Order: sequence, then C-alpha cells, then structure tokens
Amino acid sequence: MFRLKTMMVFALVGTLLLFSSLLTPGLADGGANHQVRNQHFGVSGGNVNDISKRFCCSGTLGALITDGTNQYILSNNHVLARSDQAVAGEDVSQPGLVDDNCQIATIVADFTGAAPLGSNVDAAVAQVRAGTMDSKGFIEDIGVPDSSIVNPSIGLGVAKSGRTTGFTTGTISSINTSVAVQYQPECGQGRKFVVVYTNQVVINSSTFSAGGDSGSLIVTNDSHNNPVALLFAGSSTATIGNPIGEVLTTLGAALGRTFSFVGGGGNGGGPKPKGAQAGARQPLIPGLESLMPQLPQQAAERASKVLENHRANLMFQPGVIGAGVGLGRTDSEAAIVVYVNKNAGNKPILPGDIEGVPVTVILTDEFIAR
Repeated sequence: MFRLKTMMVFALVGTLLLFSSLLTPGLADGGANHQVRNQHFGVSGGNVNDISKRFCCSGTLGALITDGTNQYILSNNHVLARSDQAVAGEDVSQPGLVDDNCQIATIVADFTGAAPLGSNVDAAVAQVRAGTMDSKGFIEDIGVPDSSIVNPSIGLGVAKSGRTTGFTTGTISSINTSVAVQYQPECGQGRKFVVVYTNQVVINSSTFSAGGDSGSLIVTNDSHNNPVALLFAGSSTATIGNPIGEVLTTLGAALGRTFSFVGGGGNGGGPKPKGAQAGARQPLIPGLESLMPQLPQQAAERASKVLENHRANLMFQPGVIGAGVGLGRTDSEAAIVVYVNKNAGNKPILPGDIEGVPVTVILTDEFIAR
C-alpha cells in the first residue's frame, strides 16, 4: 500500500528500517541532486508532520512566489497542507522525510495556507525562512522561471524538475480536461477519496513524472521557462497539472493576497545539446519544439463547446476518469479525448464522434495524487 505521493515505508524491527518508495530507477536527471539538501527548487521537500506509524511522505518544493512582501514555496495542498489537515506554522523541510530516513532534515519554511481541496486546484504555500532557499527562485536543472505565465495549449512543449524523475520534457496532450483524482487523507493510511477537477492540463507520457514529483512547476520547454501548470497527479501513462493562472488566482482568493512568480527567466540550466550557449537552456532534443504541432485555437474552441454539452454524460460513464480536448486525426483537427480506467470492471460504450468532433479513447490506470 502506498500513500498518494512519494513515500517511504518503515517498520521498527530492533533498529532496522525497511524502505520502499515510488522512485523509478534510471529516470532521474542528476537524481541525487533532487533528493539531498539543495537550496534550489524542483527538489524533495514536504510537511514534517506528513508521517504515520508505517509511512513517511514527501513531494516536491516546486517554485518561489511572492506577495510583494514575503517569499513563499509553491507546492501542492497534499504536499504542504497534508490534504487540508495542516495548521499554519507547521514546519516544511528540505529534503523531505522520505529522503532522510523518515527523520526531519533542514527546516526551510513554515506552512502558511492552501486552497482547499475541491476548489479546482491542489495548491499551497509555505513562507520561506531567510537564507534557506535560493531567493531568486532557481529551479534545479531549469533555472529561474520567467515571471510571466503562459496559458496551456495542445502541442505546447513543456518541461519540469521534480524530486523523483528530475528534469523531463513532454508535450501537452489535452486541455480543458475533467479528471477524477484519488487521494488518501493520511500518509499511507485512511479511507481513499476522489476529487473531481475541471479545466486541467494533461501530458500523455510514461516518463514525464512519477510519485513524489507532486508540486513541480511545469514550464515552457524553451529558454524563457514560462510557468504553465502545477503538477499534482497522474497515472502510469499521464501527468496532470492545474493551469498556473488558476493556481495563483485561487490561492490568492483563499489567502487574501496577490501572488506572482519571483524570477526573470531566460537563464535556465538543464541538459544542453553540444555547443549550446552557456546560461540558456535548450530543448532536450534540439529542434524538437518546432516539430510539435500546436492545435489551432479555433479548432480547440469548437471541440470545447461540444465537450461542454456532453461533459457530464461522458464523466458519468462507467470507467471514465477524464474527458478533455486534444489533437485529432490531423494536426489541424481537434478531438474529444476520453480517459478510461483500463482496470475498471465495466467499460463505457462511447461514440466515434460527437456532433462531428471525433472521440479518442485513451486507456490508462487510476489518476492518483502524486
């Protein structure tokens, strides 16, 4: 049994600790740097009270934001706020418990507040303790993100840096997506529950993220590193993020302040092709971004209107855990993308198209908070 993000199982047998986690060997880019003491962002961290008799849990300290007076670590509600259970002032450590034998490491921030689960974002902030984290907001393997956000679009090349899989790149596969995400109230225990989100970003990839990457900032995969989404959930074949504009707005409304990113952008690190200009992060594969088709806005808007007319019915179908707008049979055609739990006992009966918009079915497993 695993908590719905990275965890470490431990049992006392004399002084013996037995560990297990959702870490996928071989995926991390410079993995050790993400799981040890590191003042950059995109690294291991979490609430020091996120622990039970059998498990300790952590996620990723995603990025640095400010309200104009103080600086805060941005991550998920289920990473910093213990799924709505934390109280203001609880300690946040870096690295997280899972990377320090379930012991408390360096305290870097104090939990401040969160948008409650059910508010359509999984987001929280913790006020940084002076001198403990990079004050410019440098993200490991990426650099300083631009302070200007970019709205997600189908085909947009993105990147992220997280505790478990390090620096990875991908492409946004669907937007305006409703998803049903599974949570657990305590670290590795408690009755599981499901939260339904709308207008989410999905990246179809088996390597973009894994358990423990929750809280990572998803940015544009170019030298600007514009914030796009906040990673919070996924399956074995997909990653889900909250659009970052909605994250900042909803957090601001919940906490009574206005948040923005700390940074200037355009000076990222990360994997570079041979001969790349120093200080400017390049796509993982040179030229890849220019080959990625981005769906025309008019096609996406048409498909979104049709989806709204049928969204509730689609999400009600047995085994359906997501429905959004993605790429169709050609680069200029939009489709309604339906995510189906391949392990569900009952399977939905879905049409080939709805009001002339093709329907694409993607089989996956449950969406789980990471």
